[in-house]
Amino acid sequence: MLRSARRLTPLLLLGTTLGGPLCAVATAQVAPAPPTLNPAPAVAAAPVATTTVKSIVIRGTERLEPETVRSYIELNPGDGYDRERLDKALKALYASELFADVTIRDDNGSLIVEVKENPVINRILIEGAKRVKEDKIREEIRVAPRQIFTRSKASADVARILELYRRSGRFAASVEPKIVQLDQNRVDLVFEIHEGNKSKVRQINILGNHKFKDGELRGAMATRQARPWRFFSSSDTYDPDRLAYDQQKLRQFYLTHGYADFRVVSSVAELTPDRKDFIVTYVVEEGDRYKFGKVDLDSQIRDIKSKDFKPLIRINPGDWYDAQKIETTVDTLSETAGLLGYAFAEVRPQFDRDKEKREMNVIFAINEAPRVYVEKININGNTITKDHVIRREFRLAEGDAFNSFKVKRTRDRIQGLGFFQEKFDVEQKPGSAPDKVVLEANVQEKPTGELQVSAGFSSLERFILSLSIKQRNFRGLGQELRASANISSYSKSIEAGFTEPYLFGRNLALGFDVFRRDYRSFRYTGSGDSRDTTYQQTTTGGQVRTGFPITEYWSGSVRYGLSQDKISLDSSYNNPVTGQCDPLLAGRYLCDSVGNRTTSSVGYSIIYNSVNNRIRPSAGQQLTISQDLAGVGGGVQYLRTRGTYDWYYALFGSGFVLNLGGEAGYIYGYGKDSSIAGQDKIRINDRFFLGQPQLRGFNIRGVGPRVLRAALDGTTGLPLTDRNQFTDDAIGGRIYYRGRAEIQIPLGSAGSELGLRPSIFTDVGAVFGVKTPILTCQNPVAPLPQNPKCVANDGSTGSTGFVETFLGNTARPRVSVGAGVSWNSPFGPFRFDLAKALLKSPGDDTKLFQFNVGTQF
Repeated sequence: MLRSARRLTPLLLLGTTLGGPLCAVATAQVAPAPPTLNPAPAVAAAPVATTTVKSIVIRGTERLEPETVRSYIELNPGDGYDRERLDKALKALYASELFADVTIRDDNGSLIVEVKENPVINRILIEGAKRVKEDKIREEIRVAPRQIFTRSKASADVARILELYRRSGRFAASVEPKIVQLDQNRVDLVFEIHEGNKSKVRQINILGNHKFKDGELRGAMATRQARPWRFFSSSDTYDPDRLAYDQQKLRQFYLTHGYADFRVVSSVAELTPDRKDFIVTYVVEEGDRYKFGKVDLDSQIRDIKSKDFKPLIRINPGDWYDAQKIETTVDTLSETAGLLGYAFAEVRPQFDRDKEKREMNVIFAINEAPRVYVEKININGNTITKDHVIRREFRLAEGDAFNSFKVKRTRDRIQGLGFFQEKFDVEQKPGSAPDKVVLEANVQEKPTGELQVSAGFSSLERFILSLSIKQRNFRGLGQELRASANISSYSKSIEAGFTEPYLFGRNLALGFDVFRRDYRSFRYTGSGDSRDTTYQQTTTGGQVRTGFPITEYWSGSVRYGLSQDKISLDSSYNNPVTGQCDPLLAGRYLCDSVGNRTTSSVGYSIIYNSVNNRIRPSAGQQLTISQDLAGVGGGVQYLRTRGTYDWYYALFGSGFVLNLGGEAGYIYGYGKDSSIAGQDKIRINDRFFLGQPQLRGFNIRGVGPRVLRAALDGTTGLPLTDRNQFTDDAIGGRIYYRGRAEIQIPLGSAGSELGLRPSIFTDVGAVFGVKTPILTCQNPVAPLPQNPKCVANDGSTGSTGFVETFLGNTARPRVSVGAGVSWNSPFGPFRFDLAKALLKSPGDDTKLFQFNVGTQF
């Protein structure tokens, strides 16, 4: 209870300052005296007869005017009064909540009213809030600084704070309001919070179920029983609102299995004896199971003929009754009516239950409604994004006939921009007339700028340092501006780019990129993960591109790119006499690639895109077919063709997303250098490579054509057989294909807040089609040490014998399965994968575990 401030006086004598311990200043709360007159001396005994007021004196006011007090007591000199009227005046003063204490003294008609004003709140402090953010708690507090403090307001705020904690599952939370007395009748109001632990649902009991087991019914609920492995989920937290939702889930489960009479008789949540968790008990009544009887359609809309639209009803008489089929049919009929312009067409299923036959007869009635036109399009909530950036994504204009399909497409396009909240929808509101509709887009903008500075280590590139800045909604015009710099143990790059999605207000995108990339290719040598550099490639260039729509889902793009490549080998691969690349040391396939070349290419892409979200799709398809022709000037000549496809589907309606994807490519070389014996038409740096991270379960470039160089045993003269001691040169291929099936697994709100997205996957792929290189030493007849073709002299006193083998040039599929998790950490994005290769070919290099930093999620 709140006690009077005057009772805190002994605590104030302790001399605690404002910044000192609050417990020493005030350990109790202020409560006014009971709003009735006591026979104490403060109020004289009421006279038997009515007395006339001679005068009224007001004492104790500080901020308030005496007239304010007079207005509440409703007594004036000359008025008659008795004890009941004085009691009423006292109650009125307390009811005003302006005073902490009130005394009325009667001196033979001279009334003296002494008041002590309630203090003014100086500031509001919150202590002990850790699990619930302070900002959310302050949203529940109605009192504010410079307001008058009252017990009732503080108590109401305590109740709201407790309700906030209960909604988060902390039923053991307690809130104690305290005040710190200041000068000038001011106080600091302190809410001391003891949060306690979250209350879990320890057990869920179901009584009355005979057709389904308890576990099956619990699986249909949103609430889960508390278990140690659910530390990432909040579904086992006790929440009364969720329990009410679970009753609906139970009913939905039974209704989809034919039990039309099912009902939940009662639900009770009881605290466990240790008062930490809850035990929830449901009592259910299953009833009889029904089948569908007669199913018909009755349409009152002229353009919707019952006989024409009845095939949309996918319900057959004799099927088990399923409420989900009813809802699906209603949605289908409503969407179909919307396609014809009837935005507010009402579809009502009418049921006729035959209890004797246990059949449910259903008639879908489409009530008469006018054809609707778009009256107005309103856009609210955009403070950065310009209105026209959003309006140009609308597939309907003001005055158009309403079309539900176009409204959905508008929603997907606006959401696909990536500028606004995840759960966005275009609301449909009645217009000024029955045949008018107002479309309203209420957006909530989210940050579109990205600044990332990260350092880390990956199994692919070892040390990594990355800096990137990107703005996807530059100046609120939907333009994209980006720049990045990356450095790792094997590569350095700097890139910049700009894209204007609507050039001169037309649906035509224009963009450009410039880049400089330095790359050191490596190969695995010796045991473990040892590597050495094979060739260095420096690429400088740029690209101009444009994109344009063909239809609603199809679009096209064309581009022109110009780049210069400089490829050189490490000096250790040069012949010590000639200073040129030595095939005995580097391999002939590497020596053939050395030099400077200019690539001038033109290309195009045809794209089909119906995904519902550009960043994290959960439904739709994406198909890209592209070709690039190099040889429009420059010395490099090839035609590269690629195709990619992705299909997304939401599973189970609870956050699981299935992704089926595939891609393939072919590069064809032409020109005067294409017929040299042993040399492929395509340079090694233009070929396709496959492995980590595209084909998980295999090492970087671990799949496809390669040359393995095995050193000779110094004793036997035979090649070593340990793969870890080979020199491994992946030389790529001209043809590749890759496919994957992946299921993204939701972790609930807790996992989403941590940025975790686990998945399970299967990968398949291969790369092949390169011309068989001329090996330096291949299956010699003479003993290896005596065969000069098999001895590489690096200029030192000794020579090294070896034998080369060409492997992996096959279209046979490689298959792997595994699980991984993407973590959008505060230090940058991480990707962890654990994959096992099930099918492989000789020469392939497998790897069980791999992780990367800064890869695309």
